[in-house]
Amino acid sequence: MRRFARLARSLALSAVAAGVISLAAPCAAQEADPPTSPDLGGGPGPGRGSLFAPSAWLVLNTPVQKDIAFKAYGFYIGALQTPVVQLDLPIRATKFLTITPSYMYYSVPASGLDKLPPQPGSFMDSYGEQQLRLDGTAAFAFRKLEISVRNMYVRRFRPTPASGINRYRGRVAVAYPLAVHGYAFKPFASYESFYEHIGGWNRTRLWSGVTLPVNRRLAVQPSYLWESSDGSRNIHYVLLGLIVNTRSGL
Repeated sequence: MRRFARLARSLALSAVAAGVISLAAPCAAQEADPPTSPDLGGGPGPGRGSLFAPSAWLVLNTPVQKDIAFKAYGFYIGALQTPVVQLDLPIRATKFLTITPSYMYYSVPASGLDKLPPQPGSFMDSYGEQQLRLDGTAAFAFRKLEISVRNMYVRRFRPTPASGINRYRGRVAVAYPLAVHGYAFKPFASYESFYEHIGGWNRTRLWSGVTLPVNRRLAVQPSYLWESSDGSRNIHYVLLGLIVNTRSGL
């Protein structure tokens, strides 16, 4: 249980950020996040290599009024058998700034926990965590180049014996719309770092992909995300997302 408690202090999810259907303005990246690897240390002997995690996600976006939307996300990490649920309420405060309160819950089974440490583990219990998050995303456009900067506060509610903990996340993202033979699509890339008072700057993410609109209400987003965590296995996420607008807008 001591090793499990240590894992519980370190496991976390990321957040869903502004995207092609977001009110947060121009950046096209739509981030659906899996649980991050634990900070357990490498232990004696050679550690295991990187973890490959194919994953799929779905987001439903419903405009509430002119500057407010409601988003419901479902996400599944096949390699870890981990479901994720998130609810967002993006509020466009100004032309360049969107404030988003959100709630997230995820649950990792014991078999998924065994895959995360650098050394093989033996976990008997699953791990579930709830998060309340609040972020501010500033977005700008220079000609066609779209840039967004996100600052996020996360309150993690962890099961006993672990206690709640705060997290800061900072991310910079860019996107550039293109058209080939009349078909529009939008490549994107981002860099993100994580900070907690236990462990300091302990996690980094690089993410890239492309948003492919199908019609006004539907878009597909294949992407790749690489995550590095102190004392943990690197994870390569291959993601396929489906973005659905339930209404055309207000």
